[in-house]
Amino acid sequence: MTISSVKKDLLEHLGDVVSIKYNLGRNKYEEYEAKIKELYDYVFLVDTDLGTKSFTYIDVITKVIRIDY
Repeated sequence: MTISSVKKDLLEHLGDVVSIKYNLGRNKYEEYEAKIKELYDYVFLVDTDLGTKSFTYIDVITKVIRIDY
């Protein structure tokens, strides 16, 4: 998995509602229903009920976050 492949996957689902599971460490997780809002060179933005959150593509590669389309 590379940064360009993650960007390509996210671009295909731009504007879609996805499920994001964020690993906080020590067996703690946050789960969001989010809409993929914008893609930038190093980060992407999602809209949640709690506001806008940003994640890096490296977060997806290192499995800090898991996105279910």
